[in-house]
Amino acid sequence: MYRVTVTPSVNETYADDLMGKTAIVIDVLRATSSIITALHHGCSAVIPVETVYQAKDVRDEGVLLGGERHGKKIPGFDFGNSPLEYRTPELRGKTLVITTTNGTRAIHKSSKASHVIAAAMLNARAAARQALSWNKDVVIVCAGTRDKFSLEDGLCAGFIIREIEELCETPPELDDLGLAMRFAYERAKHRLEEVILSSRNGRRLAKIGLIEDVMYCCQTNIVDTVPMFIDGVMTSGVHR
Repeated sequence: MYRVTVTPSVNETYADDLMGKTAIVIDVLRATSSIITALHHGCSAVIPVETVYQAKDVRDEGVLLGGERHGKKIPGFDFGNSPLEYRTPELRGKTLVITTTNGTRAIHKSSKASHVIAAAMLNARAAARQALSWNKDVVIVCAGTRDKFSLEDGLCAGFIIREIEELCETPPELDDLGLAMRFAYERAKHRLEEVILSSRNGRRLAKIGLIEDVMYCCQTNIVDTVPMFIDGVMTSGVHR
Protein backbone atom coordinates (compact mmCIF):
# COMPACT_ATOMS: atom_id res chain seq x y z
CA MET A 1 0.00 0.00 0.00
CA TYR A 2 1.27 3.45 -0.92
CA ARG A 3 1.47 6.17 1.70
CA VAL A 4 0.68 9.68 0.57
CA THR A 5 1.41 12.65 2.81
CA VAL A 6 0.90 16.36 2.21
CA THR A 7 3.06 19.20 3.53
CA PRO A 8 1.19 22.53 3.77
CA SER A 9 4.03 24.88 2.81
CA VAL A 10 7.68 24.99 1.85
CA ASN A 11 8.52 26.10 5.40
CA GLU A 12 7.10 22.82 6.76
CA THR A 13 8.96 20.60 4.29
CA TYR A 14 11.87 18.67 5.80
CA ALA A 15 14.53 16.61 4.06
CA ASP A 16 14.20 13.67 6.46
CA ASP A 17 10.53 13.28 5.48
CA LEU A 18 11.46 13.02 1.79
CA MET A 19 14.28 10.48 1.81
CA GLY A 20 13.48 7.41 -0.29
CA LYS A 21 10.18 8.90 -1.50
CA THR A 22 8.77 10.66 -4.53
CA ALA A 23 8.09 14.38 -4.11
CA ILE A 24 5.35 16.09 -6.10
CA VAL A 25 5.85 19.85 -5.85
CA ILE A 26 2.80 22.08 -6.35
CA ASP A 27 2.61 25.84 -6.82
CA VAL A 28 -0.62 26.28 -8.75
CA LEU A 29 -0.47 30.10 -8.74
CA ARG A 30 1.85 30.08 -10.56
CA ALA A 31 5.35 28.59 -10.65
CA THR A 32 4.66 24.94 -11.43
CA SER A 33 1.87 25.90 -13.84
CA SER A 34 4.39 28.09 -15.70
CA ILE A 35 7.11 25.42 -15.74
CA ILE A 36 4.68 22.81 -17.05
CA THR A 37 3.44 25.19 -19.73
CA ALA A 38 6.94 26.18 -20.85
CA LEU A 39 8.07 22.57 -21.26
CA HIS A 40 4.81 21.58 -22.93
CA HIS A 41 5.35 24.32 -25.51
CA GLY A 42 8.83 23.21 -26.50
CA CYS A 43 11.21 24.67 -23.95
CA SER A 44 14.11 22.20 -23.76
CA ALA A 45 14.93 22.67 -20.08
CA VAL A 46 13.97 24.79 -17.09
CA ILE A 47 16.50 25.63 -14.40
CA PRO A 48 14.71 26.70 -11.20
CA VAL A 49 16.80 28.87 -8.91
CA GLU A 50 16.04 30.51 -5.60
CA THR A 51 17.36 34.05 -6.05
CA VAL A 52 17.45 36.79 -8.68
CA TYR A 53 21.25 36.87 -8.38
CA GLN A 54 21.47 33.13 -9.17
CA ALA A 55 19.25 33.57 -12.21
CA LYS A 56 21.39 36.38 -13.62
CA ASP A 57 24.57 34.43 -12.86
CA VAL A 58 23.37 31.38 -14.81
CA ARG A 59 22.30 33.40 -17.84
CA ASP A 60 24.24 32.64 -21.01
CA GLU A 61 23.72 32.94 -24.75
CA GLY A 62 20.45 31.27 -25.71
CA VAL A 63 19.23 31.20 -22.10
CA LEU A 64 16.08 33.13 -21.20
CA LEU A 65 15.17 34.47 -17.77
CA GLY A 66 11.76 34.27 -16.16
CA GLY A 67 10.46 35.05 -12.72
CA GLU A 68 8.59 37.24 -10.30
CA ARG A 69 8.78 38.90 -6.96
CA HIS A 70 5.53 39.78 -5.22
CA GLY A 71 3.61 38.72 -8.33
CA LYS A 72 5.38 41.10 -10.71
CA LYS A 73 7.95 40.47 -13.45
CA ILE A 74 11.55 41.07 -12.38
CA PRO A 75 13.08 44.06 -14.19
CA GLY A 76 15.38 42.99 -17.04
CA PHE A 77 13.94 39.48 -17.28
CA ASP A 78 12.48 38.09 -20.51
CA PHE A 79 9.35 36.72 -18.84
CA GLY A 80 7.42 37.06 -15.63
CA ASN A 81 5.60 34.20 -13.94
CA SER A 82 2.46 34.13 -16.05
CA PRO A 83 1.94 30.70 -17.63
CA LEU A 84 0.25 32.49 -20.52
CA GLU A 85 3.61 34.04 -21.44
CA TYR A 86 5.17 30.62 -21.82
CA ARG A 87 3.00 29.50 -24.71
CA THR A 88 5.26 31.33 -27.16
CA PRO A 89 7.37 29.76 -29.96
CA GLU A 90 10.25 31.90 -28.69
CA LEU A 91 10.92 29.24 -26.05
CA ARG A 92 11.17 26.28 -28.43
CA GLY A 93 14.52 24.57 -27.99
CA LYS A 94 15.69 27.15 -25.43
CA THR A 95 16.69 26.89 -21.78
CA LEU A 96 14.71 28.92 -19.28
CA VAL A 97 16.09 29.97 -15.91
CA ILE A 98 13.25 30.82 -13.53
CA THR A 99 13.00 32.16 -10.00
CA THR A 100 9.81 32.72 -8.04
CA THR A 101 8.94 33.66 -4.49
CA ASN A 102 7.79 30.20 -3.38
CA GLY A 103 7.70 27.56 -6.10
CA THR A 104 11.35 27.34 -7.11
CA ARG A 105 12.34 27.31 -3.44
CA ALA A 106 9.97 24.38 -2.85
CA ILE A 107 11.52 22.45 -5.74
CA HIS A 108 15.01 22.84 -4.30
CA LYS A 109 13.86 22.04 -0.79
CA SER A 110 12.45 18.74 -2.12
CA SER A 111 15.71 17.69 -3.75
CA LYS A 112 16.51 15.04 -1.11
CA ALA A 113 13.63 12.91 -2.38
CA SER A 114 14.45 9.98 -4.66
CA HIS A 115 12.41 11.63 -7.43
CA VAL A 116 11.04 15.16 -7.76
CA ILE A 117 8.35 16.22 -10.21
CA ALA A 118 6.29 19.38 -10.64
CA ALA A 119 2.51 19.27 -10.76
CA ALA A 120 -0.49 21.57 -10.98
CA MET A 121 -4.13 21.27 -11.93
CA LEU A 122 -2.95 21.24 -15.55
CA ASN A 123 -1.19 17.84 -15.35
CA ALA A 124 -2.52 16.16 -12.19
CA ARG A 125 -3.37 12.82 -13.80
CA ALA A 126 -0.06 12.53 -15.63
CA ALA A 127 1.84 13.52 -12.47
CA ALA A 128 0.00 10.87 -10.45
CA ARG A 129 0.86 8.20 -13.04
CA GLN A 130 4.50 9.24 -13.13
CA ALA A 131 4.80 9.24 -9.35
CA LEU A 132 3.28 5.78 -9.04
CA SER A 133 5.59 4.40 -11.74
CA TRP A 134 8.49 4.64 -9.29
CA ASN A 135 6.67 2.48 -6.73
CA LYS A 136 7.55 4.64 -3.75
CA ASP A 137 5.62 6.49 -1.08
CA VAL A 138 4.62 9.98 -2.16
CA VAL A 139 5.00 13.36 -0.47
CA ILE A 140 2.96 16.16 -2.02
CA VAL A 141 4.76 19.43 -1.29
CA CYS A 142 2.52 22.49 -1.36
CA ALA A 143 4.67 25.56 -1.94
CA GLY A 144 2.26 27.88 -0.19
CA THR A 145 2.70 31.63 0.00
CA ARG A 146 5.22 33.36 2.26
CA ASP A 147 5.61 30.15 4.24
CA LYS A 148 1.87 29.77 4.79
CA PHE A 149 -0.62 27.28 3.37
CA SER A 150 -2.44 28.29 0.17
CA LEU A 151 -5.87 26.90 -0.65
CA GLU A 152 -5.21 26.34 -4.35
CA ASP A 153 -2.19 24.15 -3.60
CA GLY A 154 -4.19 22.13 -1.08
CA LEU A 155 -7.03 21.60 -3.55
CA CYS A 156 -4.52 20.45 -6.17
CA ALA A 157 -3.05 18.01 -3.64
CA GLY A 158 -6.56 16.63 -3.09
CA PHE A 159 -7.03 16.34 -6.86
CA ILE A 160 -3.76 14.42 -7.28
CA ILE A 161 -4.74 12.12 -4.40
CA ARG A 162 -8.01 11.37 -6.18
CA GLU A 163 -6.08 10.54 -9.36
CA ILE A 164 -3.72 8.28 -7.38
CA GLU A 165 -6.71 6.50 -5.83
CA GLU A 166 -8.18 5.84 -9.25
CA LEU A 167 -4.90 4.33 -10.45
CA CYS A 168 -4.32 2.07 -7.42
CA GLU A 169 -6.04 -1.24 -6.80
CA THR A 170 -5.72 -0.57 -3.07
CA PRO A 171 -6.42 2.99 -1.89
CA PRO A 172 -3.32 4.74 -0.53
CA GLU A 173 -2.89 5.47 3.15
CA LEU A 174 -3.35 9.21 3.66
CA ASP A 175 -2.25 11.54 6.42
CA ASP A 176 -4.85 13.86 7.94
CA LEU A 177 -4.05 16.83 5.70
CA GLY A 178 -4.18 14.64 2.62
CA LEU A 179 -7.56 13.28 3.69
CA ALA A 180 -8.86 16.80 4.38
CA MET A 181 -7.69 18.06 1.00
CA ARG A 182 -9.21 15.04 -0.73
CA PHE A 183 -12.59 15.92 0.77
CA ALA A 184 -12.08 19.63 0.04
CA TYR A 185 -11.36 18.94 -3.62
CA GLU A 186 -14.50 16.81 -3.96
CA ARG A 187 -16.54 19.69 -2.57
CA ALA A 188 -14.91 22.27 -4.85
CA LYS A 189 -14.25 20.37 -8.09
CA HIS A 190 -17.29 21.61 -10.01
CA ARG A 191 -16.52 25.27 -9.23
CA LEU A 192 -12.75 25.44 -9.01
CA GLU A 193 -12.50 28.83 -10.69
CA GLU A 194 -14.96 30.38 -8.26
CA VAL A 195 -13.31 28.84 -5.20
CA ILE A 196 -9.74 29.68 -6.21
CA LEU A 197 -10.67 33.23 -7.20
CA SER A 198 -12.07 33.63 -3.68
CA SER A 199 -8.78 32.44 -2.11
CA ARG A 200 -6.10 34.83 -0.87
CA ASN A 201 -3.87 34.33 -3.91
CA GLY A 202 -6.79 34.34 -6.33
CA ARG A 203 -7.98 37.68 -4.99
CA ARG A 204 -4.47 39.10 -5.04
CA LEU A 205 -3.81 38.13 -8.66
CA ALA A 206 -7.23 39.33 -9.79
CA LYS A 207 -6.58 42.68 -8.08
CA ILE A 208 -3.38 43.23 -10.09
CA GLY A 209 -5.05 42.31 -13.38
CA LEU A 210 -4.04 38.65 -13.64
CA ILE A 211 -7.45 36.99 -13.50
CA GLU A 212 -6.73 35.22 -16.81
CA ASP A 213 -3.73 33.51 -15.18
CA VAL A 214 -5.99 32.18 -12.44
CA MET A 215 -8.55 30.92 -14.96
CA TYR A 216 -5.84 29.17 -16.97
CA CYS A 217 -4.33 27.54 -13.88
CA CYS A 218 -7.74 26.16 -12.86
CA GLN A 219 -7.93 23.93 -15.95
CA THR A 220 -7.59 20.25 -15.12
CA ASN A 221 -5.66 17.53 -16.96
CA ILE A 222 -5.10 19.47 -20.16
CA VAL A 223 -1.48 18.32 -20.65
CA ASP A 224 0.53 15.13 -20.13
CA THR A 225 3.84 16.91 -19.56
CA VAL A 226 5.50 16.12 -16.23
CA PRO A 227 8.58 18.21 -15.35
CA MET A 228 11.25 16.07 -13.67
CA PHE A 229 13.95 17.67 -11.52
CA ILE A 230 17.31 15.98 -12.00
CA ASP A 231 20.70 17.50 -11.14
CA GLY A 232 19.26 20.98 -10.84
CA VAL A 233 17.40 20.95 -14.14
CA MET A 234 13.77 20.24 -15.01
CA THR A 235 13.09 18.45 -18.27
CA SER A 236 9.92 17.13 -19.76
CA GLY A 237 8.51 13.66 -19.32
CA VAL A 238 5.24 12.72 -20.94
CA HIS A 239 3.26 10.09 -19.05
CA ARG A 240 0.00 8.86 -20.53
